[in-house]
Amino acid sequence: MSESTRLSVFKTYKLYVGGKFPRSESGRVYEVTTATSASGAAGKGKGKWLANVPLASRKDARDAVVAARKAFGGWSGATAYNRGQILYRVAEMLEGRKEQFVREVADAEGLSKSKAGAVVDAAIDRWVWYAGWTDKIGQVVGGANPVAGPFFNLSTPEPTGVVTVLAPQESSFLGLVSVIAPAIATGNTVVVVASERAPLPALSLGEVLATSDLPGGVVNVLSGRTAEIAAPLAAHQDVNAIDLTGAEAQLAKELEVAAADNLKRVLRPREEDWTADPGTDRMTAFLETKTVWHPTGSLGASGSAY
Repeated sequence: MSESTRLSVFKTYKLYVGGKFPRSESGRVYEVTTATSASGAAGKGKGKWLANVPLASRKDARDAVVAARKAFGGWSGATAYNRGQILYRVAEMLEGRKEQFVREVADAEGLSKSKAGAVVDAAIDRWVWYAGWTDKIGQVVGGANPVAGPFFNLSTPEPTGVVTVLAPQESSFLGLVSVIAPAIATGNTVVVVASERAPLPALSLGEVLATSDLPGGVVNVLSGRTAEIAAPLAAHQDVNAIDLTGAEAQLAKELEVAAADNLKRVLRPREEDWTADPGTDRMTAFLETKTVWHPTGSLGASGSAY
């Protein structure tokens, strides 16, 4: 068959939930176009058509929470060193599919191929950076506390639980990695609501995660209308925290009110420079501190019984 008569095989983008790739239970999709489209809802304007992607529903959001909760025990119980190995494996897989992500980021953000390549390189490096923190963050934020008495007093960080992450709307890949990686590096599981206008890099990331060693359910990726998906997640009683980075001001306020119902931890949206050194803030935002008291034995004039 000649090249002129061959039909192209268009990619079907799907949600990533519980390690599988379902379509939305609603059967809905919406159009995603290149960054030349008008700002606002995806699919409007004169941008070039890229794909039809799932328009996730409230049911999809609930399914993602169930998957994240199911995966939490195993992921949080894994050693920090093992989590670091798995995150590094994800970076390896991203490196191998760099060309695809360069193309998707260029389309999503209206960048040249060279600039998109720099963004993808930075995102992969960011993933490696967080992989290196998994077995170090405990030493930074935990420690032994001096107390007046015959006790050891030790503080150790533990993951908060299931975290909803509203991905940045404009930074479709570097910003996406910068909000997912710190949450899972510390043992949380996440439900990610991808950028409404530019969800393709996030959905492709799901394919990378599925072929890495990351257990299914640790990261779940939903695409669609941010406000529609985020509302039930903010009110969900089995979600422990929410990152509002991708929400505009009014929506963020409404979601924060809903999140207060079960005392979720809330990371409010703020001005972000995704190219800057990320620091440890996003890792510590979703950590709890557990303090353990342990008797040292009787202490006499000669010192400890030990």
